[in-house]
Amino acid sequence: MAYSDILYTVDGSVATVTLNRPDALNAWTRTMENEVHQAMTEATADDAVRAVVVTGAGRGFCAGADMNLLSGIQDGAKSGGNTSDSVRAFDNGIDGGLSLPADYTMRYTYFPTVPKPIIAAINGPAAGLGLIMSLYCDMRIASDAAVFTTSFSKRGLIAEHGISWILPKLVGHANALDLLLSARKFGADEAKDLGLVNKVVPADSFADEVRAYADELATMVSPRSIRVMKRQVYAALLQPLEHAVLVANSEMPASFESDDFKEGVAHFVEKRAPRFTGT
Repeated sequence: MAYSDILYTVDGSVATVTLNRPDALNAWTRTMENEVHQAMTEATADDAVRAVVVTGAGRGFCAGADMNLLSGIQDGAKSGGNTSDSVRAFDNGIDGGLSLPADYTMRYTYFPTVPKPIIAAINGPAAGLGLIMSLYCDMRIASDAAVFTTSFSKRGLIAEHGISWILPKLVGHANALDLLLSARKFGADEAKDLGLVNKVVPADSFADEVRAYADELATMVSPRSIRVMKRQVYAALLQPLEHAVLVANSEMPASFESDDFKEGVAHFVEKRAPRFTGT
């Protein structure tokens, strides 16, 4: 597929989705939304891809919704037009993706259905929808130049697209309310202290360190293990403990029978690099 608002590249076993409107700090558009979904579908279908990186072109990650998009929603509401598309779900997660509850099939919540690890490489400002999108990635690595804000309260908006659910799970109840109600800006080090990002990396080595981590996930661990554990973790967020334990117990026998388990033991004993197949 030809893309206009993003770049999609595959290098080795790592796919990179780059939001590509650098002159607008990669502000989010309808086209970008659909193209990111398509890129995630491509990455899911490509057996050669074992990890996905999402980042922004230029000095920004994503500055939130493009103001023309917001103005269009406002004008549609004033004229009595149908604005239901602004809260439209994709109606499914990712074709061929993980089987998860319908909670993970909506407009910005579908990243967990991608059966491969998704790393948000936050190279610069991440605001509003840009922040939300990064929260649905599996982990977040931030450049020390990154700046964050929820932004919604300063636009007269509310906690959109499930951020009221996922943000407290990452940073805690009180911290989530602080970030949502104040819409204040905060830097990468505070984001790390809050638990919003996993790691902060100097800007001059950011791309190399993100790629090294993505390569490790793509080559050194079992794709089957990643696929099953990702489904376990996201499903468990909606399950009682007993259910999560029973799911784990049911998954273990299949793990013991898998080719990746046999390879996991063999490469350790033989002291060599693994050759996992994902089966």
